[in-house]
Amino acid sequence: GARVITDMELWGEIRRRVLTGEISKRAARAEYDIHWDTLQKILTYPEPPGYRLTKPRPSKLEPFLPIIHEILQSDRNVHRKQRHTGKRIFERLRDEHGYSGGITIVQEAIRDWKAQSREVFLPLHHPPGEAQVDFGFADVWLDGTLTKVALFVMTLPYSDAIFIQAFPRECTEAFLEGHKRAFEFLGGVPQRISYDNSKIAVASLVGNRERKVTTEFLRLKSHFLFDDHFCLVRRPNEKGHVERLLDYARSNFLVPVPRIASLEALNQQLVQCCRNDLQRQLRGQPSPKHSLLAEEQREFLRPLPQQAFEACRLGQAHADSLSLVRFDTNSYSVPTKYAYRQITIVATIAEVRLVFEETLIARHERDWGREQTRFNPIHYLSLLERKPGGFDHARPLEDWDLPVCLGILRRRLEAELQSAGTREFIKVLRLLERHPIPTLKRAVEHALAIDATRASAIRLILEYQQESPLTLFSLEGRPHLKLVQVAQTDVSAYQSLLIGG
Repeated sequence: GARVITDMELWGEIRRRVLTGEISKRAARAEYDIHWDTLQKILTYPEPPGYRLTKPRPSKLEPFLPIIHEILQSDRNVHRKQRHTGKRIFERLRDEHGYSGGITIVQEAIRDWKAQSREVFLPLHHPPGEAQVDFGFADVWLDGTLTKVALFVMTLPYSDAIFIQAFPRECTEAFLEGHKRAFEFLGGVPQRISYDNSKIAVASLVGNRERKVTTEFLRLKSHFLFDDHFCLVRRPNEKGHVERLLDYARSNFLVPVPRIASLEALNQQLVQCCRNDLQRQLRGQPSPKHSLLAEEQREFLRPLPQQAFEACRLGQAHADSLSLVRFDTNSYSVPTKYAYRQITIVATIAEVRLVFEETLIARHERDWGREQTRFNPIHYLSLLERKPGGFDHARPLEDWDLPVCLGILRRRLEAELQSAGTREFIKVLRLLERHPIPTLKRAVEHALAIDATRASAIRLILEYQQESPLTLFSLEGRPHLKLVQVAQTDVSAYQSLLIGG
């Protein structure tokens, strides 16, 4: 039979030669061994049938397509691990509905439905002066341990600037501190910031767009004076810019997995990465990122407030019978006289401050573990003075690294005063309630040298060492006093009075 032409190059060659008059139709049929009808198709259509859209042939699967679509639609409401696979849909069609075709065409129909059902997003316009905020997560080797950290990210879509910082956890303190650092890095405050519906910022949803925000978020807004915008529920594309740049930062700033001694060191690296990223020029943009950011800073970002903002979370709790206050699953000590009292907690990324009636009574480094206890041994000395028998077994004093001279002092006191010596030693330690350890160490060393080991004597030595030495009065730097003239006193007048008396 005659040859069938499906090759596009050969198809085009025959069309060109015949339609330009290079060869006749009869010659083309003979040279290329094609049927008259085939030649007519070549001359009529610019492409062979495989390149043209044709009406698909009916298949065995067509009557079963509504069943497949119904199964796939219902799968959207169940856990992803319990959704139908292509094989399972094929088995159900065969066993429950009498389908006699193959599995391949079923899998193709599933792919077509999913492609048509995927949501298409509208490109959004991003005016200058607007920002987007999000949290993500990444792994880092923190002091030798693989640790999951939370990444706070703020971006300016207009200039494509990004700022990213790592925190131990996604929480209010990290949220507030992230904003503070981002505004300082970007050189101003955006006019409007877009968020998802994180519980850190949103206390409750009211309709599609209305949000009742948290007290901490209101405090942040009131200080920096920006407006907020919350995405519709399950519409993260409204802040797609920050999500895209978060993925970019993770794969470019945090690959390979960083090995760092502290999050402070990691955050310094991330700030430098953000600065370096400002040198990039995006496709279609007239200038590098740093030029666009400078434009935003000049014309669209509000200046930073002069008053500093403290990124902290406030809370209240009662100190228990062990003089411990629980916050964020961990316990922190306060002086024993505040046991059973209600304490105000001021928590930042770095520390936890404990306040009673506007008086700061304790300060601890923030513990990001769980169910840990932070003791300050000094908080328990007043109680131990009344119960000195518990001195060697007190848990708050475990691993307390005191200077060697204090150990010598204790042994001398106990040798001299027997059981009362421990109480006297605790009185000396209580001087740490007012003085730092280096100051007490210097006083104790002096006391041991002069053999004045009682607490009262060491207190006097402390006070003496802290007194400022007297200096001679000098007229240097006081030129106005040099002009004062004081006449010499004539004492002969007093002598005449004595004689006359």
